[in-house]
Amino acid sequence: MSTPPTGEGLRHPWLLVARREVATKLADRTFLIGTLLTLALILAFVVVQAVWSERTQTYDVAATASAAPMAVAVADQAPTLDDGLRVTVVPAADDAAAEAALLDEEADAWLTTREGSWVLVARDEVPRELEAVTASVVRDTVLAENASAAGTSVDALTVGTTLATDVLVGNADQRAFAQGMAFALAFLFYLASIVFGTTLANSVVEEKQSRIVEIIATKIPVRQLLAGKVAGNTAIAVAQMALYAAIGLIGLRFTPYASFLPSVGGALGWFLVFFLVGFLLIACLWAVAGALASRTEDVQSTATPVTMLLLAIFFGSMFLDGTAQTVLSYVPPASAVLMPQRILDGSALWWEPFVALAILVAAAGVVVLVAERLYRRSLLQTQGTLSMRQAWSAPE
Repeated sequence: MSTPPTGEGLRHPWLLVARREVATKLADRTFLIGTLLTLALILAFVVVQAVWSERTQTYDVAATASAAPMAVAVADQAPTLDDGLRVTVVPAADDAAAEAALLDEEADAWLTTREGSWVLVARDEVPRELEAVTASVVRDTVLAENASAAGTSVDALTVGTTLATDVLVGNADQRAFAQGMAFALAFLFYLASIVFGTTLANSVVEEKQSRIVEIIATKIPVRQLLAGKVAGNTAIAVAQMALYAAIGLIGLRFTPYASFLPSVGGALGWFLVFFLVGFLLIACLWAVAGALASRTEDVQSTATPVTMLLLAIFFGSMFLDGTAQTVLSYVPPASAVLMPQRILDGSALWWEPFVALAILVAAAGVVVLVAERLYRRSLLQTQGTLSMRQAWSAPE
């Protein structure tokens, strides 16, 4: 026999509904497996990054006696030019022996000269990192020889010829890291909104289709049912995102990006706040999509506007920049993703997140009121799929 509702549950029916939504989700095998798989993917990505950063690639380069000095120079300077690259020189008696070593895969490349120019030969494809290092060493070595023959020095010949790069705002590597984080956060928002939203909409229409909701509506107000469903799904979605973020941050400490973590900690906190309010808004729309449908098969059509909205936010987060990104970072619900992205890349002033959050909260409040009316008036209508206009004017 089930435990009767507590006094608190009777005073606040939405709490009972929220607890039921959370308990159902935590007992859902598919949800648990999906969460574990996502965590595994995050950890796998972090491990791959850590291993790749520590990876050292070794190449065997064949060279005849005439090319040996240049090959030795490449081997000596390779670790300096690329700390993940090592070169070993493989002596070859002649060109035929070097070519045979390549074909027999006893060497990865063959360094030789043809018509006065240096050539790096491979069996089927020249490794790009080896090509880059070899080209740099050959250029510097030949330039030094030519300068000596001309009675001057390399420094005198190359003065003023180097090009450096710089940025006026922030750090280039940190900006690239922030862009990667921004994409990950946008994807997580999209994924959570789709997964939890679809589940919420299907839960609503299943209760409606089975007429269980008619029994529930005699015990608690429909608005309390909506509040409980939205609150329960929002709570578990935020908890899941916080878990993903925590695991990701812990894992990144073991990668070359560890030095950038202090600069993104605040942005991640803002993301969770914006995610909470933004998901609350989106969850209300999903609940309405479920209430408008009369069968599970109808949810796909009633939820199309919500799905298209989420896709627009996701792709906007990837492609928008400049003025468009700045303006839309204040427009709900896109601000739930775009403002945290601007905080990550350092383009948002200190006061902007507060203004954007206030607008998002106000918009969420309006959406909750509108969704409550649509939900309440369409939930008990079972004659077929309703439009929003029909739901808005339907009798209670």
